Order: sequence, then structure tokens, then C-alpha cells
Amino acid sequence: MTPPSRDALRRPGTTTFAVTDADVASAFPVMRQLRTQLEEATFVERVRAAERLGLRLVLHVVDGRVAAVAGFRLLEQLKNGLVLYVDDLVTDEAERSRGHGDALLHWLIAYARQQGCAAFELDSGVQRHGAHRFYLRHRMRISSHHFALDLD
Repeated sequence: MTPPSRDALRRPGTTTFAVTDADVASAFPVMRQLRTQLEEATFVERVRAAERLGLRLVLHVVDGRVAAVAGFRLLEQLKNGLVLYVDDLVTDEAERSRGHGDALLHWLIAYARQQGCAAFELDSGVQRHGAHRFYLRHRMRISSHHFALDLD
């Protein structure tokens, strides 16, 4: 496991990769706050399937409880080279504004640097104004529009 940045060490909790099925399952209540379509019965299976395609799940744990969770991938892009792309980043609603999302974001950025990434990227739903303020406070910029087409 890669150690967190010095900034993350000043914040409460521990950030670590979800390794066991129990680790992954412990992330479900928090992840469901962001991804409401997820079902507990299939969550571990879905994470494991995504891991086969490069997903890594990271937990920020405080007093034995998951306070924040992120899913990310390392991608090789033509435009940037190696990039850490965050699929999901969410802090438990009951734990917001306590530094846990901040600690997790700093950990992810430090990990990206340690892996030699040229960029750190994520998408955020247009309706998530609080998340936008959070990312802008962390000196992230809005760099593109994301277009989607449902194929169902």
C-alpha cells in the first residue's frame, strides 16, 4: 500500500485499498449515497467485475467505519499519458465537512503522483453543486463537457 501525503496524515482516519470482500461490502452504505441504483446483494460482485477492468476501491475509515470511499482507475490517454481517473468519490452524509473527503482526495492525488501520472481527472454530475465547490476549492478546473448516450 502507498502511504498518504503529509496533508492527509494531519486529518483523522486511515485511507487504504479495499482488499477483502468484507472491505468492499463495508463501502456499500456510503457508495449507495452517490450511486443510488446499486443493490447491496450484488455490490461486491459489481466491484470485483470492475476491478478486472482496472478499478481500485479506496476507503477512508474513521473509528472503524467507512467515512468516505472512492473508486478510480489508472488510464493511458493519448492526450495526457498516464492519468488517475476517479469514477466515484463520496463522503458519508453524516460525516461531511469533517475533512474526510479532503483527506481522501489528497491521498488520491498523492497516489497519482507516486504512480507517475501526468493528470488527475474526474467527472461530476451537473446537479452536484456542493461537489463542484469542493473540487474548485482544491484548485481543480472545469476542463470539458462529458457526453453520454444510454444504450439500454
